[in-house]
Amino acid sequence: MATKGVGMANKGPSFGLSRQVQDKIDSKYDTELEQILVEWISRQCGSGVGKPEAGKTGFQTWLKDGCVLSELINSLFTTDKPVKKIASSPAAFKQMEQISQFLNASEKYGVTKTDMFQTVDLWEGKDLAAVQRTLSALGSLAITKEEGTYKGEANWFFKKAQENKRDFSDDQMKAGKNVIGLQMGSNQGASQEGMSYGRPRQIM
Repeated sequence: MATKGVGMANKGPSFGLSRQVQDKIDSKYDTELEQILVEWISRQCGSGVGKPEAGKTGFQTWLKDGCVLSELINSLFTTDKPVKKIASSPAAFKQMEQISQFLNASEKYGVTKTDMFQTVDLWEGKDLAAVQRTLSALGSLAITKEEGTYKGEANWFFKKAQENKRDFSDDQMKAGKNVIGLQMGSNQGASQEGMSYGRPRQIM
């Protein structure tokens, strides 16, 4: 006789340690940043995307089907929009697929993997602070690239540091190696004479 409920995932309320972990994740959610992100997305995408109810649940519900996110990433590309089809669907797998398209397009745009949220962070509301982090990274990139597609305020996101690539000639590289060699110095004549390492062990 099969044991009932073995291997079933518990989707009920979390208690104990899992509750504490979730509370800690929830505490990282920034309500001020939420307002900036909502305002930016609305400006970026136009009135068609609407605005959510204030608060974390409203924010999650607004973005959950992936359509607003897809509109956002498309708005940052002048041509060759990365998300070809944006369609709202009640089906969970379709919504997750739409979120995945946004994430792939964001990576193509330049958001690093460390700044990227996981689909479940948004869809199941597991870590909405991570969703905010991804959107902030996207905003920072949009300001930094200066492609004329960013429609928010200049002080909403930090400009990312630009790579400062330098090209050195072979002669300059060889000269640099000599400098490094001299900086390392010499250990000639070095010894441990005069150094002490604490008191010697007393033998009674």
